[in-house]
Amino acid sequence: MTKQGMPAVSVIDKDTIEDFKTADKVVLVGYFAADDKTSNETFGSVASGLRDSFLFGATSDAALAKAEGVKQPAIVLYKTFDEGKNTFEETFDKTAIEQFAKTSSTPLIGEVGPETYAGYMAAGLPLAYIFAETPEERDELAKTLKPLATKHKGKVNFATIDAKAFGQHAGNLNLEAGKWPAFAIQETAKNQKFPFDQSKKMTEKNIGKFVDDFLAGKVEPSVKSEPIPEKQEGPVTVIVAKNYEEIVMDDNKDVLVEFYAPWCGHCKALAPKYEELAALYADNPSYSKRVTIAKVDATLNDVPDEIQGFPTIKLFRAGDKSSPVDYSGSRTIEDLAKFVKENGSHKVDAYADADESMAEARDQTDMPHQAPAATKAATEAAEAATDSVKSGVKESIKSVVTEAAAAVKTAIADSDMDAGEDHHDEL
Repeated sequence: MTKQGMPAVSVIDKDTIEDFKTADKVVLVGYFAADDKTSNETFGSVASGLRDSFLFGATSDAALAKAEGVKQPAIVLYKTFDEGKNTFEETFDKTAIEQFAKTSSTPLIGEVGPETYAGYMAAGLPLAYIFAETPEERDELAKTLKPLATKHKGKVNFATIDAKAFGQHAGNLNLEAGKWPAFAIQETAKNQKFPFDQSKKMTEKNIGKFVDDFLAGKVEPSVKSEPIPEKQEGPVTVIVAKNYEEIVMDDNKDVLVEFYAPWCGHCKALAPKYEELAALYADNPSYSKRVTIAKVDATLNDVPDEIQGFPTIKLFRAGDKSSPVDYSGSRTIEDLAKFVKENGSHKVDAYADADESMAEARDQTDMPHQAPAATKAATEAAEAATDSVKSGVKESIKSVVTEAAAAVKTAIADSDMDAGEDHHDEL
């Protein structure tokens, strides 16, 4: 049924209630008096916001509410799976109702796939993955672990996943791909991974203790990380999982981070420009104290953010690390530097200042003839400036040639890669 083609809230009565209950996999019906303005407005607001996801109906018939086993005001979520319905009888609060709808509409044990992955990531709850190769195995494990899903409903979502089709995703959860069945919990809000010991059997008792310990904070997250570099080489600061907090969360600095993958053609094309961008800041002591240009291989290091594509570029601002700003502009040095200036806390304008320095160097070459006493110093300064300009021109030409060659290579590489190459995983 096309939800947008219907009103946000359909009027329900005793003649239409049964048909409406089965009009979709999940429907929500509000039961409240006609003169209950607060409940009407709150329910309507929720319906308007979630109409793409659910069908909403409402009735003011007190007798119908009684027949459905609820007392006004109340909301009943009807569904074609699990226990069939859930009831909301708390104070009508928009946020609470939205959370009720999301939690109650999620199957006790669903299935993770391309169509459901984003929904699980947006649910705001940890996701427990049950990896198995065959439908029979997945059904058997779902049956075994259903009591745990029931016990922890609203705290942890449980879902099976086809290990044959999406086994690569196990690696993203720090599980050993190919060793099935397997179980892991992902803390979606922080992108932390908690793999269950694959040498142990996946019994209700073993998994139950693991989930209990996870919820009690007794299980440490598994962190995949490259070694911390002994020395930072070049202007771009290299981040790994083990030094991520130290570098990115430095509250005194604006930190621009490129999350990349070694096989990504777009990342390879960006690399030389990103180096030049970083040099604008690294070569100036005043700027380097306030801005860091960094990169992290997101395929070999666990990072707090869920990265969906490569390259992903984010700016973590000084004094506001909890709200990084995503970059979506063109990948040029000028535009990236402008992004840092406009969105960073320190407002450093390295690109404009670099242009001014170049202009000053050119001006030095055009100075009029000086008195003999000043001629030597002026000449030396002019020669140095001229060499700098020439060097800069050469470097610029070299950079253009390099970028052009990289672009050609990228185009060839991209034509050979499938459409999903730039994604973090096949989900």
